[in-house]
Amino acid sequence: MQAAEDSKNNQTKSSAGDKFETSRAMMQGEEERNKIQLAKALALRQQLMQIDISKTNEKITVGSLVSTNQGNYFLTVGLGKIVLNDTTYFAISLASPIGQLLFGKAKNDVAKFRGKPIEIKDIE
Repeated sequence: MQAAEDSKNNQTKSSAGDKFETSRAMMQGEEERNKIQLAKALALRQQLMQIDISKTNEKITVGSLVSTNQGNYFLTVGLGKIVLNDTTYFAISLASPIGQLLFGKAKNDVAKFRGKPIEIKDIE
């Protein structure tokens, strides 16, 4: 963001005034996109900071680590695939289709996702 701001402020007007204005507008657009991306990252960070991973629940909720016959899921924010100690986990949000399906389920419950049964083996 600082580089875009510096670049925008250091542009000097030349005989090609339209080129200057176009360049400045492009840099301002890039600066705005960077600010939006930073705000989203900070919001995700805040959500992560509120999760108490030491707490275990009988039912799946935010912060649950869920083992199923279809894979391992960490209900948090949608970060995607994570490999830890040779085990693959999918960090998903409750807003995702699988997150919505798993939410509130208990160990040994079975749910269907796209016609395939997902058996909840363990919740941590």
